[in-house]
Amino acid sequence: MSNLLVVEDDVEINGLLVRLLRDKGYEVDTAFSGSEGMMLLERSSNYDLILLDLMLPGMTGEEIITRLRSVNNPVPIIVISAKTDVDNKVSVLGLGADDFITKPFNNEEVLARIEAHLRRYTFSGTGPIHAIYKAKNIVLDRDQMEVYINDKPMPFTVIEYKILELLMTNPKKVFTKENLFKNIWNDEYYGNDNTVNVHISNLRSKIAKADPHNDYIKTVWGIGFKFIE
Repeated sequence: MSNLLVVEDDVEINGLLVRLLRDKGYEVDTAFSGSEGMMLLERSSNYDLILLDLMLPGMTGEEIITRLRSVNNPVPIIVISAKTDVDNKVSVLGLGADDFITKPFNNEEVLARIEAHLRRYTFSGTGPIHAIYKAKNIVLDRDQMEVYINDKPMPFTVIEYKILELLMTNPKKVFTKENLFKNIWNDEYYGNDNTVNVHISNLRSKIAKADPHNDYIKTVWGIGFKFIE
């Protein structure tokens, strides 16, 4: 069973999440400050997902996300926060969070989001053995969930990997933002342009730094995105 970490300073919310997750059979560790959460993360690399508040004592949630992504830790991070404005959500996703749930939250929604991200994180490929896809200087290994550009491994988040995998394995198809959202997040699309745009932007930026001489993701204006072989 998956091992989760809850980092939340509100005692009641922390306890609620822990009970909710343990009732579903998850192993759960808990922290009541950002510093304590970061200490647990530095001690163990066995967490399969993190539920993270933003306004934490000691170290903010944003600082934890930045620290983890700076060392290429791909563990899925679901932010649960009372910050509701769009700019905060976009900023947090831009730092490398995989999802954002606002407080007060619905218990069933939290569980559904966790299950969806765990399915993506443990994905081992559905194609044939050694399902390798190549395009220009990119090599994507579906079985290992790894991407190499110019023979160097790329530190993509799980969401970034899944977007690239979807586009790269369907190079002739134009994906609308709704297509991408439903395929990647397994959720209904309610015009969440910022969520899709931020992850596409991050993905493009990382690819461009590794291979500045080639374009891989084309914007089809008024429709969506497609992969350029």
